[in-house]
Amino acid sequence: MADWQMISGGITAPRGYKAAGITAGLKPSGAPDLALILSETDAIAAGVFTTTVVRAACVDYCRQRLQKKASARAILCNAGQANAATGEQGWQDALDTAGWLAAELNIDPDSVLLASTGVIGQRMKVDAFKAGIPQLVAAASETGGDAAAQAIVTTDLVTKSIALETQIEGRPVRMGGISKGSGMIHPNMATMLGFVTCDAAVSTVLWQEMLSRAADKSFNQITVDGDTSTNDTLIALANGQSRTSAITEMGPEAEKLEAMLTEVCQYLAKAIARDGEGATCLIEVQVTGAPSDADARQVAKTVVGSSLFKSAIFGNDPNWGRIAAAAGRADVPFDQDKLQIKLGEFLLMDNGQPLPFDRPAASNYLKETSANSSYEKDGKTLHRVDDPVIVAIDLGNGSGSGKAWGCDLSYDYVKINAEYTT
Repeated sequence: MADWQMISGGITAPRGYKAAGITAGLKPSGAPDLALILSETDAIAAGVFTTTVVRAACVDYCRQRLQKKASARAILCNAGQANAATGEQGWQDALDTAGWLAAELNIDPDSVLLASTGVIGQRMKVDAFKAGIPQLVAAASETGGDAAAQAIVTTDLVTKSIALETQIEGRPVRMGGISKGSGMIHPNMATMLGFVTCDAAVSTVLWQEMLSRAADKSFNQITVDGDTSTNDTLIALANGQSRTSAITEMGPEAEKLEAMLTEVCQYLAKAIARDGEGATCLIEVQVTGAPSDADARQVAKTVVGSSLFKSAIFGNDPNWGRIAAAAGRADVPFDQDKLQIKLGEFLLMDNGQPLPFDRPAASNYLKETSANSSYEKDGKTLHRVDDPVIVAIDLGNGSGSGKAWGCDLSYDYVKINAEYTT
């Protein structure tokens, strides 16, 4: 049983945080495009970023800031322009935007972290950006989490937000998170954009280690299309406003906090995978019997990223041969004569042997899961992340286990990306 409960409030549920989201005029659509997450006090900051050599200016900026100072007061995020592959001018734009916010808040520019999302190769609309800063700061409130979640999206169909609460030393400790992502999803570090706030007190080294491990079990285990973004950024703040004792080493309290951080990251990661461009369902691949947990995660992500497998799921085709083929090319050794594959409750292969199964029923399982994966609430379309298509693979070759999440590949994915900049 989970040692926490889900609460409302999203990114501002933890004590001492405010957020805002406004329309500054960065997006041609006129949709909200500038977000702020603000801690009332200095917060321990950790980050995980894209490993691609073509990086956005905000990624290099945050890396440098966190190496210099592992704390922050604010996260400033724009949507519309990625500020990636924009050269020296893009770097100066990053410095300028951080400086404008710092001046408005009367804080050190080194206390500002940045994130951007949008079209690669386009500079940010700096005039509109600068003009929007005072409005953004004025809008920051303890109820601004939903507005911030809306302001960071691009092709997303839904916003992604969560908040959890646990008890440490008899006091409530809260953690909130928001993320965005729908296409160009194949993280090789962390996520597209993800932000986590927490009111626990934790050491800088431990918080960074926790975030890195949580990323490996969540955002690094999702894929929509196999394309890693230039802007992948995951930032987590912990401001200590719960007034609990500082957690400085691994132990029961640290394990509880890390488990909650992993849960927040996995929820947001699954929400991104379910909202994949053109997707109709979430897919969860569970791998056991691997030589190590890392090997299991590698097989799971290889399978869930297979275009042939994803296409079969979209077509409600229980073509398990594509699962076996993808597992075999994951560069993880196993004996194919021990391989077992299940789709939902349907056992398709056991001990390397294909088994007879009810193909129409298996196809109907895929069809029903897709049909039930979205629902309406308060006039909004929401996506379920707790009822995915389940693929279970046992390699029969060790005690390692791991999971990965993705989505089906539909006709709409090609349409969305064929027309992305036109």
